[in-house]
Amino acid sequence: MRKISESTVRRLSVYLGLLEEFARLGKATVSSDEMAQRGHTTPAQVRKDLSFFGSFGKRGLGYDVVELSDRLRDILGLGRTYRVTVIGAGKIGSALVQYREFGERGFHIVSVYDNDEAKVGRSWNGVEVRDVRQLESDLRTEPVDIAILAIPPHVAQQTMDLLVGIGVKAVLNFAPIRLSHPDEVTVQNVNMALELETLSYALRNS
Repeated sequence: MRKISESTVRRLSVYLGLLEEFARLGKATVSSDEMAQRGHTTPAQVRKDLSFFGSFGKRGLGYDVVELSDRLRDILGLGRTYRVTVIGAGKIGSALVQYREFGERGFHIVSVYDNDEAKVGRSWNGVEVRDVRQLESDLRTEPVDIAILAIPPHVAQQTMDLLVGIGVKAVLNFAPIRLSHPDEVTVQNVNMALELETLSYALRNS
């Protein structure tokens, strides 16, 4: 399979969101110019990104909104459901569990873990917070596709190692630390401080 850059995959996700917005507005077709304008890129980039996956649209007519939406969902693997666990029941973890769009995209949060006895046993959006000491045994009997780490950095690598041992292949990491992991495990890091610093730079230099 041809190697596709992460930046291209991210733009495909943006394009899908735009197409869904166009569909809500009742548009049947959309041009690469319209996609580019709303997606803050260029028409050439839109066409190049899509060309990696086949031929889309017709010259002079543009892209069929419903058809291209369906193709992008398939390319992004959104035609199935994913079992997700959240490790860390703090403010970030709580917000993630209650974010309804995850379920609409096929990402179903099936478990939440924490080491705070005051939180264990509570129910968030229909999901009970479990004791983190159950994590390994639970995930061996109830495997998940994706784990989300919303925990302090000093326990993040230890937890990552445990997840690797269990066989989890995809991790979304909110801990402010780069995690060591095998090549066959995909880790996406979300560094909110970095994003704010990028905005700070933009404001200072605008």
